[in-house]
Amino acid sequence: MEISIKPILTEKGTRLSEKLGRYTFAVSPDASKGQIKDLVEELYGVKVVKVNTAVMRGKNKSRWTKTGLLRGKTERWKKAFVCVAEGQSIDFFSNI
Repeated sequence: MEISIKPILTEKGTRLSEKLGRYTFAVSPDASKGQIKDLVEELYGVKVVKVNTAVMRGKNKSRWTKTGLLRGKTERWKKAFVCVAEGQSIDFFSNI
């Protein structure tokens, strides 16, 4: 099973990472906490202390077209909050 992971870079997330050493990621909905921990440790070379997850529900969307109103829904996704060990940090912009 292939797990996708990408960082979420927002103002609130940046504040959390600076103060608490907690980083946010968008991950595959079927990924477990253990798999997320292993993947972050492997990719970024840090010691992960704790992983919290939240399943974000899909939002209802609608738009008007020539043929009428189209309704749909975005896919649900999982957000992971990863807490790293004291004194460690993740630099997302090091490979640019």
